[in-house]
Amino acid sequence: MLPARKLESYLEEGTVHIAPLAFMRGRTLDDAFVILDEAQNTTVNQLKMFLTRMGEHSKMLITGDVTQIDLPGRMESGLMHGVKLLKNIQGVNTVYLDENDIVRHRLVKEIVLAYQKDRDSKADAKPNDRKR
Repeated sequence: MLPARKLESYLEEGTVHIAPLAFMRGRTLDDAFVILDEAQNTTVNQLKMFLTRMGEHSKMLITGDVTQIDLPGRMESGLMHGVKLLKNIQGVNTVYLDENDIVRHRLVKEIVLAYQKDRDSKADAKPNDRKR
């Protein structure tokens, strides 16, 4: 974690910029390392807009947890769509993390596993075949 004073210095110098996704339109990000966090809550159009801001000599890092999508209704996650759509493009890579990568409190791993087990058991459950 970057110390607060160092971040303040970087912000003042213009080394680091923090910008909401909504303000990315129209920008070209040259010579930049850009991080989009919580991308599971982007729409397909928002992620496309973000990715097309990439300029020369730039890299983009996109993070998200597809088990924590908060989009309304059945709106498709831009992250999930993008991972599928862009998987065969050279230079686009995906890294998947699991419970073994958790570095928070020891209980977090157990909590994540409990939710996975619950989700998996619901997915495996067969529809009720009883006749009415």
